[in-house]
Amino acid sequence: MVHKGIATLALALMMCFLLLSHFDAQFFLIHFYESLIYLVILLMLFYFEDRWAYMLGIVAPAGWLVLTFITGGFGEFARQFTRMTHAEAPDFAASFLGVIISLLSIAMVAFCAVRWKRQFAGTGKGVSTFLVSFGIVVAYDLVMVFWFWQAVKWPIRG
Repeated sequence: MVHKGIATLALALMMCFLLLSHFDAQFFLIHFYESLIYLVILLMLFYFEDRWAYMLGIVAPAGWLVLTFITGGFGEFARQFTRMTHAEAPDFAASFLGVIISLLSIAMVAFCAVRWKRQFAGTGKGVSTFLVSFGIVVAYDLVMVFWFWQAVKWPIRG
């Protein structure tokens, strides 16, 4: 049975990335691309491919969190989160959305891991599902990194 909370988290993450593409227009294509993996997770849940949806729900947000950590994005996210905890308005909407996406990503990893453990632990398909999902996410993230590198290397002038 499909877990509606995970579908809701995937939809929320997809919408946040689409909204981020509005606030960070220089990287529109990258943020649009980031939202597509969550659409895939939603479609897999809809077609009852829970095993793959849950594993992608663990690996994809974790991959995004690792990329964000490597690029130093959490410094700005931490500053915006501190402003929110002191009842101050965020001064950069894209960073504020980054905080929300980070929290939703952590929740997605946790919920998918719990559902995976309940439904598929001990079936003998965990390693193969992880390796295939990991390969998909690595390829997906490499395309995103390439586009980001091209955008930074040759910025669009307008």
